[in-house]
Amino acid sequence: MTQPVPITFTQTDHSDFAAYDGLLVVLAAHGTPLGEAARQIDALTHGAVSRAHGSDAFGKLAHGAGITLNWPAGVAARAVMVLALPEAATTQEARKAGAAVAAVLDDKGAQVVAASHPRASDIAFGLALRAYRFDYHSETKPAFGSVSMMVDTPERTAQAAAPLAALAEGVFFTRDLVNEPANILTTCDFAARLAGMQELGLEVEILEEADLEALGMRALLAVGQGSESPSKVVVMKWMGGGDEAPLALVGKGVVFDTGGISLKPGAGMEDMTMDMGGAGTVAGVMRTLALRKARANVVGLVGIVENMPDGRAQRPGDIVTSAKGLTIEVINTDAEGRLVLADVLWYAQDRFKPCAMIDLATLTGAVIVGLGHENAGVFANDDAFAAQVVQAARSENEGAWHMPLQPAYDGLIKSRLADIKNTGGRAAGAITAAAFLKRFVADDLPWCHIDIAGVALPPSATDLAPKGPTGWGVMTLNRLIADKFEG
Repeated sequence: MTQPVPITFTQTDHSDFAAYDGLLVVLAAHGTPLGEAARQIDALTHGAVSRAHGSDAFGKLAHGAGITLNWPAGVAARAVMVLALPEAATTQEARKAGAAVAAVLDDKGAQVVAASHPRASDIAFGLALRAYRFDYHSETKPAFGSVSMMVDTPERTAQAAAPLAALAEGVFFTRDLVNEPANILTTCDFAARLAGMQELGLEVEILEEADLEALGMRALLAVGQGSESPSKVVVMKWMGGGDEAPLALVGKGVVFDTGGISLKPGAGMEDMTMDMGGAGTVAGVMRTLALRKARANVVGLVGIVENMPDGRAQRPGDIVTSAKGLTIEVINTDAEGRLVLADVLWYAQDRFKPCAMIDLATLTGAVIVGLGHENAGVFANDDAFAAQVVQAARSENEGAWHMPLQPAYDGLIKSRLADIKNTGGRAAGAITAAAFLKRFVADDLPWCHIDIAGVALPPSATDLAPKGPTGWGVMTLNRLIADKFEG
């Protein structure tokens, strides 16, 4: 997997500023004098730093943004960056500052003089998240150089940064999975990558098609029956807490979605390599929990399938029986993710008796129509639980919006021939998808469905990610677990 850029925390040392040949970064605040390190570098650069700091351009910068002085005289550094970041900066401003450094990072690396700044660990975290690169170019770019964070208390800052480093690795794992093309990330390869996390202390179990058939998961199996790649369910367990019931995380893992017989338009279909984004998020969370040795019990389950048109593929009008026993009329084979989730949700609560359950899926285009690429849609059978999820997302600056899920929507997915149909048409499409899933969750189990179709692979770069997958949800769920489920 892609590894985050190496970041070390060292004692603040003003003796080698002139000789350092990478990117040299200092922090400054609007309307306040430069700190000691910035003054020293200003003297070496013949006043370049103070001129930048006193400029109108710097005065207009938002907290976390910076001015880059390329090839300044007096130092070996290829550039000096002056970041606008006061000591009272918020967590998100500090992470944006780190991301600003990463946006101009190259193979020479960087030296960030954070000194006594209280948000040094968040600066490092933002830098790590933004310094991400994934491609299959035949001519590879040089790797990012290492980063030295100069701080007054390196041991204490490194200790604060350790769980954030684990979180960055979890986010990268999710981004890598979403980035992989479907000829690489087959159902078998996906399961093998998850099995590899056993070396981190996770318990991993792979359920094959014969197991799924025995469990009655015919809704999930119907989705994948047109593919040469076998369908699977992977169970990941992290039992770092006491004897309490676990939190269950469930992810949709459609490694490629053609739409099946209800074939999608060709234009843009290449993006359907990301239709396993929910499963990718669950995997990234589980990796994070293992790396940081979380004191919580969490089980992650992902349904891994490929939706292909074939002589054996399911058809519109087919009726399948779910693991719960409910019959489902398949109106549109492109509404396949909810069939996968239905069986895995039922299995998760039946086997593990969780205290709460969350599923994540790139489920509907309708949620993008409603919320764009700024917010995931959060649906729940428990408003208090939904509020906790949304608050965790807000704390991590990941957009999430609580959507309605009243019983009135159930009528839209009522079938003439079966217990339920898999789509209710265009009206309230994201809501009826959630209403479908709700039929497979016990009424007394707090549950949230998070539709991440708009946020998993937005069309442009975000504050903490280059253009491509964001890893949305890894930070939110890690925060939720830390705040609500760890002892």
